[in-house]
Amino acid sequence: QFDPDNTGYISTEKFRSLLQRHGSELDPHKLEVLLALADSNSEGRICYQDFVNLMSNKRSNSFRQAILQGNRRLCSKALLEETGLSLSQRLIRHVAYETLPREIDRKWYYDSYTCCPPPWFMITITIVAFFLYNGVVLDRFVLQVSHPLYLKNALLYHPQLRAQAWRYLTYIFMHAGIEHLGLNVVLQLLVGVPLEMVHGAARISFVYVAGVVAGSLAVSVADMTAPVVGSSGGVYALVSAHLANIVMNWSGMKCQFKLLRMAVALVCMSFEFGRAVWLRFHPSVYPPCPHPSFMAHLGGVMVGITLGVIILRNYEQRLQDQTLWWIFLSIYVIFVLFAIFWNIFAYSLLDLKLPPPP
Repeated sequence: QFDPDNTGYISTEKFRSLLQRHGSELDPHKLEVLLALADSNSEGRICYQDFVNLMSNKRSNSFRQAILQGNRRLCSKALLEETGLSLSQRLIRHVAYETLPREIDRKWYYDSYTCCPPPWFMITITIVAFFLYNGVVLDRFVLQVSHPLYLKNALLYHPQLRAQAWRYLTYIFMHAGIEHLGLNVVLQLLVGVPLEMVHGAARISFVYVAGVVAGSLAVSVADMTAPVVGSSGGVYALVSAHLANIVMNWSGMKCQFKLLRMAVALVCMSFEFGRAVWLRFHPSVYPPCPHPSFMAHLGGVMVGITLGVIILRNYEQRLQDQTLWWIFLSIYVIFVLFAIFWNIFAYSLLDLKLPPPP
């Protein structure tokens, strides 16, 4: 009716008349975005596909650019000012303000989030990996470094068993003490679950696993005689990416007590890292095998402030279009390849005295 020539476009005047006539039938947030779309269009016409993308909660590149140009209108009423929300709606709004720096993205997330799928990755890793394995299989929720089974399991990374490739990942299922496990679980749930609710399991699991692999490889390169346990590589990748994103978008982040929250997170991370450093140089209970290395923490941080920041900054945008993403991904792949060759050749060339296998 409004496009008799089937061009796929209608004029902004016709579009505005439609909004005035049927605006009361639309969700208020979607109406705001549609008005912003009309205001931001410099060609005087609206694409039908952009309208369909909005109504179906799908963001195309062209539509995203149009909305970004109309961002000023959207900021007229912040999502934080909405009243009469249910408990679940307030939770979703809280997560949006905790993780997203722009009001338009917060409104978009609030409108489109359906909790399907739920943040299954972080919850599964936390419950199944930590508690189920340690509690059911080993009959202990955590193994202290003084426990006789500490080194005698098929999960932790050990320099003598570095050819068993699964150990570069499965070491996250073991922890050296209840305080080690507790801090990792708390940080993982408080930071990882909201991030997964916003960015999805694919992106967050990529950052987490990349941090885990970088952590074990960093140990194999920089602390060659030490084993490693704990999920600190993945946890520190997520937390450092989140904190770096807050710092880089400080003025846009509207989360409550953001300075206090950052301080608490940094104190917890510093305490856990300091404990790991102290434990590494403390006399071992099972000489000549030393205590676990702390280099996995640093590997996770490096992944977080490179790959992690790019992923979190580009909410709902295709990473294939981001030049910096490809640069950091290439650096990460080069490091992984370097570490693999290092593990193959360097140990024999350096003639290191490695601790005996468990």
